Amino acid sequence: MAIKIYIDQGHNPSNPNAGAEGNGLREQDINYEVGILTAQLLAADPNYEVRLSRPTPETSLGTTNAESLALRVTDANNWGADYFISIHANASTITSASGSEAFVYSSFSPAYGLAQDILQNMSATTGLADRGVFIRPSLYVLRKTRMPALLLELGFITNPDDARLMNEHPEYFAQGIYNGIREYFGTPAPAAQ
Repeated sequence: MAIKIYIDQGHNPSNPNAGAEGNGLREQDINYEVGILTAQLLAADPNYEVRLSRPTPETSLGTTNAESLALRVTDANNWGADYFISIHANASTITSASGSEAFVYSSFSPAYGLAQDILQNMSATTGLADRGVFIRPSLYVLRKTRMPALLLELGFITNPDDARLMNEHPEYFAQGIYNGIREYFGTPAPAAQ
């Protein structure tokens, strides 16, 4: 039985619920691209089923921030996802801030171990620092999902080096996420085509 992974590409193409901006880039575009590439890797692997919150670049969810978040969670809950991964890019007023981190509802959630494996593998593929997993029960997508959920911050869009890497090599992030998922579930690599 395939493991159902819901990939939520955080934010909408434009308001409501547009993302952060930095170094001439928009968070929602990076999230979209990394989500698509991650979904392609998962879809090619018979161990997984995958669903995206934003299957096209134009997909916009909701007419308010609250509705946008609720629609993503409801879609994952109704699909019966086994795990929920929300992809984001971080931002800081400190432009030297760099690296990847993740947020989960609780340290007792299975999402905690999955987040650790994803961060370690993403650090290996991108070279960015693993800033660790943090507990953030207040986040809507972690509170309202019926399955273990994590929110992943790929890197800092406000850091020139992180931003360039996310923009020019989204495949590094997707491969790291995929490798982390495979490591967590102990699934073998799919056979070469």
